[in-house]
Amino acid sequence: MLKCSIMAAKNNFYIKNYESLYKKSIRNIGLFWCNIAGELYWFKPWQKVLSWKFPYASWFVGGKTNIVFNALDRHLETSTADKIAFIWEGQDGLVRKYTYRKLNDEVCRLANVLKNFGVKKGDRVAIYLLRLPEQVISMLACAKIGAIHTVIYSGFSTEALKTRILAAKPKVVIKTDGYYYREKIIKTKEIVDEAVKNINSVRSVIVVKRIGIKISLRSGRDFWWHKLVSKSSPKCKTLMVSSGHPLFILYTSGTTGKPKGILHAHGGYMVGIYITLKWIFNIEKDDIYWCTADAGWVTGHSYVVYSPLINGVTSFIYEGPPDYPDAGKYWSLIEKYKITKFYTTPTTIRSLMRYGEEIPQKYNLSSLKILGSVGEPLNPEAWRWFHKHIGKGKCPIMDTWWQTETGMHMISPLPSVKLKPGSVFKPFFGVEADIVDEDGHSVKPGKQGFLIIKKPWPAMFKNVYQDSQKYQENYWQKIPNVYFTGDAAKKDKDGYFWIQGRCDDVLKISGYLLGTAELESIFVFHPSVSEAAVIGKPHEIKGNAIKAFVILKKGIKKTDLLKEELKNLVRKMIGPIATPDEIEFVDSLPKTRSGKIMRRLLKARELGLPIGDISTLEE
Repeated sequence: MLKCSIMAAKNNFYIKNYESLYKKSIRNIGLFWCNIAGELYWFKPWQKVLSWKFPYASWFVGGKTNIVFNALDRHLETSTADKIAFIWEGQDGLVRKYTYRKLNDEVCRLANVLKNFGVKKGDRVAIYLLRLPEQVISMLACAKIGAIHTVIYSGFSTEALKTRILAAKPKVVIKTDGYYYREKIIKTKEIVDEAVKNINSVRSVIVVKRIGIKISLRSGRDFWWHKLVSKSSPKCKTLMVSSGHPLFILYTSGTTGKPKGILHAHGGYMVGIYITLKWIFNIEKDDIYWCTADAGWVTGHSYVVYSPLINGVTSFIYEGPPDYPDAGKYWSLIEKYKITKFYTTPTTIRSLMRYGEEIPQKYNLSSLKILGSVGEPLNPEAWRWFHKHIGKGKCPIMDTWWQTETGMHMISPLPSVKLKPGSVFKPFFGVEADIVDEDGHSVKPGKQGFLIIKKPWPAMFKNVYQDSQKYQENYWQKIPNVYFTGDAAKKDKDGYFWIQGRCDDVLKISGYLLGTAELESIFVFHPSVSEAAVIGKPHEIKGNAIKAFVILKKGIKKTDLLKEELKNLVRKMIGPIATPDEIEFVDSLPKTRSGKIMRRLLKARELGLPIGDISTLEE
């Protein structure tokens, strides 16, 4: 029997020998995941670990479970019941705390409300909330009764919201009266009213009172959250569902056309996210864990809501931005709540780097044990800054690679392994990844190619909602018989993976392939630079000319001399072939609300091309 769960002693790690356990997990993937799933609760055991009918996988076939039972119900008869599940702080300083027992009561109350509104197993509910406790409660209440939630980022415009509501056809929309964003009050009622106009599927709108502004409620359709739940019972049985029963739809942006609805299910997703957080962040019972993501994105689903609760950990959620009212906000919160595990984005790290190391030096960050990064590649210079000035040289950085589609961490370091700044280490246990050429052949170490996954994994998405053709064409037919991630990467001689960015962001210069992430890392290496984005422009001789958009640190002057310094730095560190043709100093870069730079938008604007879907654009 393969022993998968290695319990960590205090100040120790779950996994001490990566290579040994990885080989065992790949030798018998089914047994590995079977043992992990056995650590969780199942109403009815599965008959088969995996049914793989390319390109569709069914995990824990015949098994009956519910992710909410593992996130809440199973803790209620243990000491975890009275442990703090979530600490929430608003931008205005308001603090709310929920024990596991109190959270369960609130989830049951809303679940009963939804059932009274006619929401049944398989029905959709749209959640248009920011980082609030009600966002978490809404997701759990839907899953508890077998409904499918689709969380829509609260910053989306009317059209972006309407597109997603039309696609999902929810019976209920959950929203807030408004919210604070820096100095502004954002009113959301008008956005929702316009978005649901003439959409017959929406029968009810539940409104969370966050800031108490005066709004009008449409009789028979709009209801205050607090009035509904105050009259609702805190008892509601968690519905037993099949392992493959849909859990949520999460819409991702596309370069053109409509966003894709990524569909995930209860069983396999639950198993994958449970163990990845536990081992990669070495979850301990006294941790105060903070993932800065919003549940409008998959990181928020997996590693803000579901996995922390399944692992019985205390999480912190903050409503506001990282640099408001000042650049020390995040560091002050780490000090205040004694955060032990801190998981954020490269964009956040780089943006806070701009203010200098003297800001974090003002705060006591000694509680931190492990740092994490997710989103884009974390360039080596930002890695070192994060490690030195936030982790004080003692906190390993878990630079994770995964996607909305994968559901869970796929390639990531572990706290016990040797780290290389800029590398995401090697695949997680039971995950087979490789770097290949366009024909699917493995490339040599050091050579850039396409990142692929060879075999199914438990948290993989079930389908593209109502578009099986897109599921097959986009992910399974680009390179035959494997999952095409759409990312470019390379492996070094030690087998460490280095993500280079999206395949669309790989530039071909005079026959040589250069990743935008590699070039951008060189710019950020310069002490005057905070962030950079690189695009390729058509060039009749070289194929592509390189243009860089560069954000300087506070107080640095924009000069032609600095541009020449940056060009020479790229020349020195990569070679003449990579010398930028143009450098433009900018004050900001177009980003998604999950922190990814939208290089295609920079390129479209530069070349006067159609900009495509920008529904996920931050501004």
